[in-house]
Amino acid sequence: MNPGRIAELSRRGVVAVSGPDAVTFLDNLFTSDVPAALGGAAYGALLSPQGKILFDFIAVNDGNRILIDLPRIQVADFVKRLGFYRLRAKVEIADISDDHIAVAAWGSDTAPILDGVVVADPRLAALGWRAIVPAGADMAPDYEEATEAEYDAHRIALGVPEGGIDFAFGDTFPHDADMDQLAGINFTKGCYIGQEVVSRMEHRGTARRRFVIAASSAPLPATGTPVTANDKPIGTLGSHTGSAAVALVRLDRAKEAMDAHTPIIAAGTPLTLTLPPWAKFGWPAPATASED
Repeated sequence: MNPGRIAELSRRGVVAVSGPDAVTFLDNLFTSDVPAALGGAAYGALLSPQGKILFDFIAVNDGNRILIDLPRIQVADFVKRLGFYRLRAKVEIADISDDHIAVAAWGSDTAPILDGVVVADPRLAALGWRAIVPAGADMAPDYEEATEAEYDAHRIALGVPEGGIDFAFGDTFPHDADMDQLAGINFTKGCYIGQEVVSRMEHRGTARRRFVIAASSAPLPATGTPVTANDKPIGTLGSHTGSAAVALVRLDRAKEAMDAHTPIIAAGTPLTLTLPPWAKFGWPAPATASED
C-alpha cells in the first residue's frame, strides 16, 4: 500500500481568534457555521456587503481558540478587517503565521500523526486532511513528504479551486467559486455580511459561472488566460498541472459551444470541459443566449 502524502503549505498563514465571544463574533461574520468548527473544521468566507468573497479560509478548533488558515498574503488585511468589526466583542485577534504552518495530507484514510490540530478537510473527503502545527514540527512519520505543487496537482485533479490563485478576491461570488458545493455556506444560520445576496442566488438559481475541470493534450497556457469559443469569452483558465486545470466558465455558454461542437480554447490550446465528480450542478438545458 502506498503511504499518504503530506505537504507544508508555505503560501498559507494562520490567524488565531480567542476570548469568550470568539465563536459568536466569527459566526456573525462568516458564511459557514463557526460553532460547527468546535467539532472539527469549517470552510468559509468573509464577504463584502455586495456578497463577494473578500477572504476564504479553513477554520479549525484548537480547544480555547479558533485557528484560521488563509492565504498568507491576506493575513494583515484579514486581521485589520476583524479588528474593524470587533467593537465591544471580547476577542483577541493575532497573526501567528511566524509560529505556525498549515499542512495538507492526502492519500490515506488514517489521519497523520502531528504535533498540532488535525482535521478532515471540511470541503471534500477526497482532499484528505488539514492541519495547523508549530513551525519546525516534524512531519508525520507514516506519510511521505510532498511539495506544495504536488498538493496542487491533487487539488486540481479533483476540480477544487483556491482563492487568490484561481479567482480574484473582491470580484467573485461564493457560488462562482463552488463554495455552496464544498460546504462553505450554511443556508440556515443567522445573518452574516453579504447573506442576502448569497441567499438570493441560491433560491433563484442564478449562479451561472462555475468552476469545472479543463483538460488538454497540449501544454496549458498561464493561469488567467481567457477561455473562448468562436472567439467569444466564456471564462478564465485557473491553475493547472500537467494536462489538467480548473476553469471558471459560464455554464450556458460552455454548453452551447459543446452542443454546437465549437472548439473551446485558451490561447490557441483546445480544452475539454467536464464537471467535477462532486458537483451537484449540471450543464444547463439548451436555451436562448442569456445576458451578462
